[in-house]
Amino acid sequence: MFHKEGHKLLIRSLLILAALNLLLFVLPLPEIITYLFLGLSIIFYGILLQFFRNPKRKTPVDNTKIISPADGKVVVIEEVFENEFFNDKRIQISVFMSPFNVHVNRYPISGRVDYVKYHPGSFLVAWHPKSSTENERTTVVVENGKGVKVLFRQIAGALAKRIICYPSLGDIARQGEEFGFIKFGSRVDIFLPLGTKINVKLGEKVVGGETVLAEF
Repeated sequence: MFHKEGHKLLIRSLLILAALNLLLFVLPLPEIITYLFLGLSIIFYGILLQFFRNPKRKTPVDNTKIISPADGKVVVIEEVFENEFFNDKRIQISVFMSPFNVHVNRYPISGRVDYVKYHPGSFLVAWHPKSSTENERTTVVVENGKGVKVLFRQIAGALAKRIICYPSLGDIARQGEEFGFIKFGSRVDIFLPLGTKINVKLGEKVVGGETVLAEF
């Protein structure tokens, strides 16, 4: 199953690669060049297919748990001052997505979308400490049924040139469902209230929509 954000690119790429390979087979070129290009085409298209894959996930829906919004590796767990929305101290957890991870982003909690804002910016490497505040990014805040608000932020990286964010102000968020997609490799930050129990460690690999990052 492949994500809708990749459908047009996958179809266009397949048609272009097929046309180029047919052309090479018609032209009087050495066989080694023809088959080498065919092999490279298959590898390139395979990379595109794996990037846009969209596997089904079984989310452990629970209003006391915060689910990972992305696949990848935990690269930050620290107390920080969040100055865009809360203007107070929060626990930040950051998940870095390599180009080989699934790039679907999922709601970490259920509730109502209380804030959505897109910020243009730079394209520093996603693990750079300043990428959270200087890179192109989209911030979303969801308030759960108990009035607890969680902020999560999609951040572009050196290769990620397009952030896709679906929610609008007032939308209903459902834990584990898609809220966006990032092309091609980046990170997602999530900001939690102080005192939240953290269930993951630095360097741990997490699965979007399934891994429990923390508990209220």
